[in-house]
Amino acid sequence: MGKHCQLVMGPAGVGKSTYCSTMITHCETIHRRVHLVNLDPAAENFPYKPSIDIRDLITLADVQEELGYGPNGGLIYCLEFLCQNMDFLQDELGGQHDDDYLIIDCPGQIELYTHFPIMRNIVELLQSMDYRVCGVYLLDSQFVEDTSKFFAGIMTAMSAMVQLEIPHINVMSKMDLIDGKKKKKDLERYLYPDPSLLLEDVNASTRPKFHHLNEALVHLIEEYNMVTLIPLNIQDEESIELVLSHVDNAIQYGEDLEPKEPKDEDFEEWEERDDGY
Repeated sequence: MGKHCQLVMGPAGVGKSTYCSTMITHCETIHRRVHLVNLDPAAENFPYKPSIDIRDLITLADVQEELGYGPNGGLIYCLEFLCQNMDFLQDELGGQHDDDYLIIDCPGQIELYTHFPIMRNIVELLQSMDYRVCGVYLLDSQFVEDTSKFFAGIMTAMSAMVQLEIPHINVMSKMDLIDGKKKKKDLERYLYPDPSLLLEDVNASTRPKFHHLNEALVHLIEEYNMVTLIPLNIQDEESIELVLSHVDNAIQYGEDLEPKEPKDEDFEEWEERDDGY
């Protein structure tokens, strides 16, 4: 039986926790069993209670209080502590979550995906336990208002793809906030980035001395040609299903699943529906 998970990544504030809760709600409506895994030691509130939570091992507040670290240094310390105690994660994942679908909510510090091997180590642990892992990297739709920020987002997404070496999709989040502000044709320039078309925009907002740097970045993005973005509007079920279908295709979800015996709560839900007819 298959074990699958989404590794939800992206800068702080792009809507990772909202994505996780939205995806869990959607999966529940299609009767897919999912578990939320929290790897953010600074997290406070979740719409869904995490089945596995790094805060049961270590919290950012404790590290800051006991070691005097700042938020960023403390968070790196927490994740390194997790890597030194992988048996915690291995024990939590073992047994009770066999053949279940995990959605892993990751911290928003970019250096975790670009500078440190922390997330790579976690991915390798998941793969050693036969999980098929798909990276889901979120970028804020507001980035399209500033081409320089958009370029930076594309570079960090590409860096995560190269570092982790796993099936990977990139999602433009918060599309419900941008609908109507930009024409569809304008948005497609960002969903399927053609850096040469965007170069003029970014040069217009930067000093001439940076234009050669901009051209070098454009050449790098064109050379790798790895990043396309899937739009996500959490108010639109079809949009949510589109993202999930891309993830499922990336990790071949469903190809090796066997029929499972329904749980008691499934029967209770069906009985409630029957009573309503």
